[in-house]
Amino acid sequence: TRYFVDHRKVRVVGGHGGGGGHSFHSEPRKEFGGPDGGNGGDGGHVILKADQQMKSLSSVLPFYQGFHGERGGSKNCYGANGAYVYVKVPVGTLVKEDGEVVADLTRHGEEYVAAYGGAGGKGNRFFLSNENRAPTIFTPGEPGQERVLHLELKTTAHAGLVGFPNAGKSSLLRVLSRAKPAVAAYPFTTLNPHVGVVHYQDYEQVAVADIPGLIKGAHQNRGLGMAFLRHIERCRFLLYVVDLSVSQPWIQLQDLKYELEQYKKGLSERPCVVVGNKIDLAQSRLNLPLLKEQTDERVIALSALTGDNLEELLLHLRELYDTYVKTEQSQGQSPVKW
Repeated sequence: TRYFVDHRKVRVVGGHGGGGGHSFHSEPRKEFGGPDGGNGGDGGHVILKADQQMKSLSSVLPFYQGFHGERGGSKNCYGANGAYVYVKVPVGTLVKEDGEVVADLTRHGEEYVAAYGGAGGKGNRFFLSNENRAPTIFTPGEPGQERVLHLELKTTAHAGLVGFPNAGKSSLLRVLSRAKPAVAAYPFTTLNPHVGVVHYQDYEQVAVADIPGLIKGAHQNRGLGMAFLRHIERCRFLLYVVDLSVSQPWIQLQDLKYELEQYKKGLSERPCVVVGNKIDLAQSRLNLPLLKEQTDERVIALSALTGDNLEELLLHLRELYDTYVKTEQSQGQSPVKW
């Protein structure tokens, strides 16, 4: 299984600056040509670059170093600068150092210099003056900046599947998209977030994230807690998945909204739809009209197991996506595309 990696610890080191050159001009019939040692090249930076083709931090290595600058040469030749090292990260990556956020890469192509390369050294030509006509001084290059950064990905999926463990979120994601989160006939919860892409006939793609099951007290970091609540922050709309077969399924919905609101104010007020799963069970059919009475949101009853009424959810998901696109464009912003 290819897991969705959402955090990485990375050590980054800028390239060393090249040393300054030390030489004197030598030419026939020019006995005192003077110093001509050029400056060294600067070391290369390590740059994090947001790329919408990247969907996970799994390809990010634990260590990166910029290329070193070249040494200054004779005849006033400067050393070449070290090449930059670009590290591609997904859009939505937070960069933290010592627990503090230093960068938030939310747009495709956005860059952040994670480690600066060292400055090149000065050649002996630099130290030429009226007082010192034949300087022998030259300086070495500076070492590159060294940092330890924590990269943290907040999923920028369009829709987030929110629900308690065993509500059927993973099963629903399997039938909506080509994602293959683990499912089984016994109760357990997914430990890694999965992102599936729903394809429509006009080639639009809607990304749906399976946020691992929340439990009561998740906003206090119980269970998987904060580790996965942060993925919901950037979802544009939410799909509350409730198990219709349990007694009083509307209590699940109230508890889910409470957890989201405690984690971040206003999170539970995002555009949403309630997905009543397991409608193929007899008890679910009895609970469905009671759930509709208890909530003001639209309720779509379906079965992820048999595929009953899946079409209604796909159509409504597209409506939510189109509304999001129009809202972003009216505000002069470009919507996130997959």
